[in-house]
Amino acid sequence: MDEPQQFHHNMFRHGGVRTHYVTAGTPPGEGGDGRTLVLVHGWPQTWREFRLIVGPLAADGWFVVAPDVRGAGGSSKPEGGYDKQTMARDLRALLDHLGVTTPVTLFGHDLGMLVTYAYATLYPDDVDRLIVAEAPIPGTKVYESVLATTAFSKDPLWHFHFHGAPDNAAEQLIAGNEFAYIRSFYVKLSANPDAIPISEAEHYVADYTAPGAMRAGIELFRAFEKDAQDNQRVLADKGKLTLPVLGIGGTASFFLPVAEQMLSEVAEDVTVQPIEESGHWLAEEQPDKVLERLREFTHVPRAAA
Repeated sequence: MDEPQQFHHNMFRHGGVRTHYVTAGTPPGEGGDGRTLVLVHGWPQTWREFRLIVGPLAADGWFVVAPDVRGAGGSSKPEGGYDKQTMARDLRALLDHLGVTTPVTLFGHDLGMLVTYAYATLYPDDVDRLIVAEAPIPGTKVYESVLATTAFSKDPLWHFHFHGAPDNAAEQLIAGNEFAYIRSFYVKLSANPDAIPISEAEHYVADYTAPGAMRAGIELFRAFEKDAQDNQRVLADKGKLTLPVLGIGGTASFFLPVAEQMLSEVAEDVTVQPIEESGHWLAEEQPDKVLERLREFTHVPRAAA
C-alpha cells in the first residue's frame, strides 16, 4: 500500500538510541491547535499498523505522532531498556524534541499499550486521555489470572511464556521460520485473516528479521517482571490514574471480557467499548470503527469530506 504524501518520516537520536517516527498533520509550533495524538504499536508490528487511520486523524485536526518503539522498525535495537518505563521515557524525549508542550492523547495497542500506560503513570499531568487496547497490564490481578489460565480463550497468550524462556531459546527456535511464525499471529488472532495481507506481513517480517530485531522484540516480554514491579510501585506511590481511560477490544479477541476489571485496578475513570467484527489487530481489521471510537472518546468530530 502506498503511503499518503502527508506522512513524514524522521529520525530522532537521544541517549544513544535512534527513534524512527512518522508524523502527519500540523505540529503545535507551526500553527496547529495543540492537539497531539500519539500512536504506539505492539508486537510483532511497527508504526505501519496505524497506516489506515493516521491520515483520517490528521484530517480531523490532530498532530499525529507514530514512532517505531525501541527495538522495532527503523529504530535502534539496543541490548537493554525494554522495560516499559524506559520506553515511556523514550517517548517523552521524542515529544520534547517535537516541541509538544500541551497534554497529549495516547493510544497504545498490544505491548504499545503497556508503554502508554507507563507514560501516563510517570507523567499524568501531561496526558489528556489514554486509549488502550488488547494487552494485559503486568502487575495487575487480571494479568496474573490470565497467565495462569491456559484454557483462557484457547490460551491466546501462550507466547508470553515462550518468549520469556531463558538463554535465548525463543530466538533460536524461531530462526529460519520467521515468516511462518510471525504471520501465524496475524491469522490466528484476527476475525478476518485477510485483514493483514501478505504484502503487509512481508513488511513486518522484513523489520523483525533485521539484525537484532527478533531479540529486541522478545526482550519486551522478558521485561514483564520488571514492568510488574514498576507498575505496582507507582500504583502504591501515586494511586490510580484519574484521567479518562478508554479500553477498546475486538469482539473476537480476549481483551474485552477482562478489560473493565483490569483497568479499574489502575484507573478511576474507565470506559470500555467493543470493536465489532474484529480480532486483535483492530486498526487493520476495522479502521473505521476504531476511528469512530477515538472520535467519540475525544469529542473530535470527523473531518468534512
